[in-house]
Amino acid sequence: MLYGAAEFSRDTDLALLASPENLMQLQAALDALGAWVVAVPPLGLEYLERGHAVHCAYDDPEGGRMRIDVMARMRNVDPFPVLWARRTTLALEGVGDVEVLSLPDLAASKKTQRDKDWPMLRRLVEVSYFTFRRELTQARVRFWLLELRTPALLLEATARFGDEARELAAQRPLLADALAGVEDAVVAGLAREEAAEREADRAYWAPLRAELEALRRRARQEEAE
Repeated sequence: MLYGAAEFSRDTDLALLASPENLMQLQAALDALGAWVVAVPPLGLEYLERGHAVHCAYDDPEGGRMRIDVMARMRNVDPFPVLWARRTTLALEGVGDVEVLSLPDLAASKKTQRDKDWPMLRRLVEVSYFTFRRELTQARVRFWLLELRTPALLLEATARFGDEARELAAQRPLLADALAGVEDAVVAGLAREEAAEREADRAYWAPLRAELEALRRRARQEEAE
């Protein structure tokens, strides 16, 4: 929403530097909200450092049940110190400065197996392209060429930035099809990219899900005892 690609959401995602001090501060903030952990795993450094997400919830007097998801590691995303160095600072009226993931890092975090993330990724890059298409920087052009998922816009971008697209084609092979103006091949290439990322995300989460199931079984056994 802060980047202009709004969706209806009742949760806040937090990227956390996993340290005892930060965990204590987060727990104090959650306590002030009256928030609780809604599922396994518990809020602990060992789980965050292994890549688990900790899911919390609280009841807001105006918004109803709200959710907070906390992560310290994300697949396909750089470690927190790198994310922090690249962060974007946005000023919100009545709130103050809010530190958020840079747009490229946010885009990387959206390449999951969840259906809802792919339309959001597409919209995020579209908004950036339409907003800054006349305010060019090398970083923006690179981001668009590597992340645009709208076939017509990708064809347009490769036509505009042909030299850059040719340099990046080894990193994103479908740019060669876009440079050739073959839209059907671009559409097929986008589908292959998405399928590969979904499979990589499934493989990443498989052992973590096995851990969660073991935690659930242990919790049920303890309750039964």
